[in-house]
Amino acid sequence: MDFDGIYREHFHVVYLYLLGLSGDKGIAEELSQETFTKAIKGIDQFRGECDVKTWLCRIARNAYFTYCKKKKADFVVEDIDNWQDIQNDVRFEERLDDEEYADKIHMILHQMPEPYKEVFSLRIFGELPYEKIGRLFGKSANWACVTYHRAKDRICREMEEGNK
Repeated sequence: MDFDGIYREHFHVVYLYLLGLSGDKGIAEELSQETFTKAIKGIDQFRGECDVKTWLCRIARNAYFTYCKKKKADFVVEDIDNWQDIQNDVRFEERLDDEEYADKIHMILHQMPEPYKEVFSLRIFGELPYEKIGRLFGKSANWACVTYHRAKDRICREMEEGNK
């Protein structure tokens, strides 16, 4: 397995995932490096039953939880939803590189009411963590997470309806 290629291809996704969890660029950077160090050590345990990116995000998630326990940091488990949502978010964000797909999203987003439009834009296009988005609105990180997911779900539904 070409680990250098895996690192180059997936580092940004792992970093953004950890930035979303932690809300801190320094922590995200540190834990991203830790994630890939653990992945190198455990590459023999990767059975190929899931995508490499999913495996890396799972390692990153565990590294974040371990970090929080060590630092006794407060974090909201609900921000993470469940593992399926994480996988869907990563797939969704990857599709934004497709110009036609992104154009359709912008058209749907343009019709969407506030605060969904702005929260979605800040999260996806501004790459802001939920904590900062929540602060901008005078709300919690959990509120920002829920609002983002509602906007994303609405966009996905409208995209599916447009394909029928």
